[in-house]
This record gives sequence, C-alpha cells and structure tokens, in this order.
Amino acid sequence: MGLIYNDVTGELPLVQRVWSATCDATTGFSSAVKASSMIAFARGGGDFTVHVRGPETRSTSLTCLEGWEFFGVELRFGAYLPLYPPSGLIDLRDALLPTLPGGRILLDNRDWEMPTVQNVDVFVDRLVRAGLLSFDPLVDEIRHGERPRGMSERVAQIRFRRAVGISHRTLAGIEQARHAARLLTAGSSIADVVTACGYYDQPQLARAMRRATGHTPGELRAGIPFLAF
Repeated sequence: MGLIYNDVTGELPLVQRVWSATCDATTGFSSAVKASSMIAFARGGGDFTVHVRGPETRSTSLTCLEGWEFFGVELRFGAYLPLYPPSGLIDLRDALLPTLPGGRILLDNRDWEMPTVQNVDVFVDRLVRAGLLSFDPLVDEIRHGERPRGMSERVAQIRFRRAVGISHRTLAGIEQARHAARLLTAGSSIADVVTACGYYDQPQLARAMRRATGHTPGELRAGIPFLAF
C-alpha cells in the first residue's frame, strides 16, 4: 500500500491537507489517533463511497483491499459540516453519504459531482459557498488556552466541542501521543520521549502508545510498515 500526504495549507483555508492512498495488495494497517475531522472518498470494484469522519480517540486496525483507491481532505480545526456534527462521528462512526448513479453524491438534498484528488479543492470550496462547511474562528484561541472576553469557561468548552467534536483535554492527549509516536518512529529513545513529551514514566508512555497507535514503543522504534497518521 502506498500512502502519500500532500499539504495544501494556504491554498485551502479550511483544509489541513489532502491525502491519497492506493492498495496494490490487501493490507492490514493501524490508523493512529487523530483530532481532525475529514471527508474521505473510496473507489474500487466499480463502487465508490463517501464518508464524513470525526476524530479518532484510539487506534483502529483497518484493512486496505486490493485494487481500492482512497483520498480525502483533513479539515482544519474548527471546520466542520453542521449537518454531521463531529461529536457524533467519533471513532469511525462515519456518516456515509448517499451516492447516485453516474458518480454523484447526495448531500443536503442536492447532487454533487464526485471529486478527484486533483480537484477536491473545488468540491470543498463549493461546500463553503453553499453554507455546508462551517468554521468557528474562536477554536484556535480556545485550543491555546485563551478565551474571548466575556465568554465563560463552560461556554468556551461547549463551543469547542461543537466544532471539533472532542474536549480540549482529549485533544491535548491526542496531540501528545502523536508527537511521541513520531519521535519513536524517528528513532528517539524511549527514555528521551518520556521526558520530551511529558509522560510520567515508561509504563504510562507504553499505555498511551498502545491506545494511540496499537503498538508498543519498542515496535514503533523498530519500524511499523503501515501506520497511518
């Protein structure tokens, strides 16, 4: 399986990156924890599916079927489809959009052309202009511990969860675990990662990596062929 990520931040303000994947052979892989929502497209065997996906708070073992192609857009924090609140999509409880003959997608009682990885930016832009993709500009402030003047902590957290789908605390844990996993796969020592990422000890790091990636710190350092960040 080839997995290629393309960062398009700056070109698409509400998108963190566009990704694509193809499967030359049926392959199992681990999907690591993620805090962002995404819109994902899959095509194979003459069929295609469209998924609206929320954050992933634990690792999941998935299978990429031979001959299938996948691509999608990982949305910026604070960007979401109000028709499908991210809090209801956590941990692969995807919203599967209806599809129509001729490669069309049914969304908000309108049919949309199935995009490709090359023109998915046009699809996203059309969603924004149609009012189907929203963005809460206060999410970044709340994420970094700030709060708009006059807004209570409770209201700030409700607003954050509505746009992102998870709490600020859960987000912090996901980001901590992803950072640790990246350091381990880059070859950093377990002891160094414990210190650098703020874990109490090696057992806590091990538990966090099991939940976040499905692998032990030692396995991550040894190299995991298919770990999808």
